Amino acid sequence: MTVSTPIPFEARTSLRIPLVSANVQAGFPSPADDHTEQSLDLNQELISNPAATFFVRVNGDSMRDAGISNGDILIVDRSVEPKDRQIVVAMLDGDFTVKRLRRREGGIFLEAANSKFKPIEVVGEQELVIWGAVTFVIHQAR
Repeated sequence: MTVSTPIPFEARTSLRIPLVSANVQAGFPSPADDHTEQSLDLNQELISNPAATFFVRVNGDSMRDAGISNGDILIVDRSVEPKDRQIVVAMLDGDFTVKRLRRREGGIFLEAANSKFKPIEVVGEQELVIWGAVTFVIHQAR
């Protein structure tokens, strides 16, 4: 699975969307409130560190079992220190990819979330640069 060239986050605008005060039930419906108590700014909700945040669009299906699909937009934070098993955007030998970072058995691996793809072991002279940790995935409801 590859990702597009990173698009830097620019907080030039603020768009406040109404946030309904009632919780939405995923089980049985409940009566809806008719008022909106506050508004929601997605910049505040999704971006912790604007100077270190960028977006990329996903191409491929190697991360489908992690809920990341072809065409999704990833929000990536370069200030987050990636931990074992965290999903990251990485550059391996000059190519961008999104994978789960694994540190095990004395080595570093990039693992897909799709059994059709084998883990990639970073070995020898390969150049691995972790661009950042994926913090959110934006995709259209299916």
